[in-house]
Amino acid sequence: MKNIPIVIDFVVNNDLCIGCGLCVYKCPSKALDMRFNELGFLVPELVDDCDLDGACITVCPFNINPLAEIKSENELANNFLNETENSHPKIGKYKNIYAGYSEEHRLTSSSGGMATFVLTDLLQRGIVNHVFSVKKGTEGGAHYEYAISNNKQELLKGSKTRYFPVTLATVFSQLDKLNGNVAIVGVACFIKAIRLAQFSDPLLKEKIPFLVGIICGGVKSSFFTDYLSNKSGVENKQYTNPNYRIKNFDSSAGDYSFGCTSVITKEKKSIKMRHVGDMWGTGLFKANACDFCDDVTTELADISVGDAWLHPFVENGRGDNVLVTRSNLAEQIIKEGIANNSLKLEKLSLDQFLASQKGSFNHRHKGLPYRVKRANSKGQLTPPKRILIDESSFFFKIVQFFRLKTRQRSIELWKNNPYSLNFDAKIKTLLSVLKFATRLNHKFNSLKTKLKSEN
Repeated sequence: MKNIPIVIDFVVNNDLCIGCGLCVYKCPSKALDMRFNELGFLVPELVDDCDLDGACITVCPFNINPLAEIKSENELANNFLNETENSHPKIGKYKNIYAGYSEEHRLTSSSGGMATFVLTDLLQRGIVNHVFSVKKGTEGGAHYEYAISNNKQELLKGSKTRYFPVTLATVFSQLDKLNGNVAIVGVACFIKAIRLAQFSDPLLKEKIPFLVGIICGGVKSSFFTDYLSNKSGVENKQYTNPNYRIKNFDSSAGDYSFGCTSVITKEKKSIKMRHVGDMWGTGLFKANACDFCDDVTTELADISVGDAWLHPFVENGRGDNVLVTRSNLAEQIIKEGIANNSLKLEKLSLDQFLASQKGSFNHRHKGLPYRVKRANSKGQLTPPKRILIDESSFFFKIVQFFRLKTRQRSIELWKNNPYSLNFDAKIKTLLSVLKFATRLNHKFNSLKTKLKSEN
């Protein structure tokens, strides 16, 4: 019988894997490979004998027992982001906060094109020679995957957000063979995994001098894309080229569509996401690990980029970003872009930025103690977290309870019967209860605020 790698025993089997794939890169036995599981997520699987070295767990962002000096994002930030003047418990270390867009890349990106601008600038300056970003997949079943860009033209092929499971294992296997430096774009957990790898191997800090963080609402199962394609009118799994953010330039930022192409008819199909319903606040098709992440703003990146979900930016369908600079180089790139009119940005106040991510802060921070306590009471292991004081109300906990149920139930339903009409009918009651609980919570909060102001 083969030995079970520690990362599988403590992370995968505990439903805490997010699919970053750094364990595959770190494993000295080459005993792991990333593969899709039955729930539509990429996870490491044992493919060869494991020597139980334990290196795999050292780079896992959901390690349940990390070293004290890298226990959380706070300790890692102290190791890697020492150029910052400001710090906030909700957003980590930062230099400045902006909102706006890139003149060149705005219309071809999911929002304001800022990630593409920064990565292109790094290549053109010669600071990096390669970029690891997400592009169209080359293997069957993987619509998108991490790939290597060596110039601007190659980079532009991956300039949109993709809500499909990907893994860094596809590119990290080639890292040591590449001449020159590398920039990487990723969500918070992936960025954390890279920082953990750099901590255990300082040479990787030189090899990877810049990280672009994408502010994330949660990693989705491949079921999410299957559902949207079926919802748009394509036979189940008979689709290609899924596009998650088709903008309506003449409308608002939230008025976007999902689109794909039927493999059978070759027709392009699309559906307005507002007609689909809330796919983010409900937790539908989301990874379980996401409910134990407290990094809302990719705190460990050199620059963090997200959608500008605040007024007046949200009213423009062409797209805008919010961004947080966290290193001198990031700040330099942004200031020079503003000076030469490549970037149309304005500074945001801390309060404005916090308001733009209010929903994520409520769920990731305020709801975290409840989720940790509930998981632990059921014997589930959880990684150490920075926020463990539960100050939430009874109504808020009810909302958390039904979000957990909705997330789990959505994946179970699609696994057993992958058709959108059946799925919608069976998940409808649970979504209605969650919506009702959310309304009760909002009314409670409004009443609490009113009574507080009167006193």
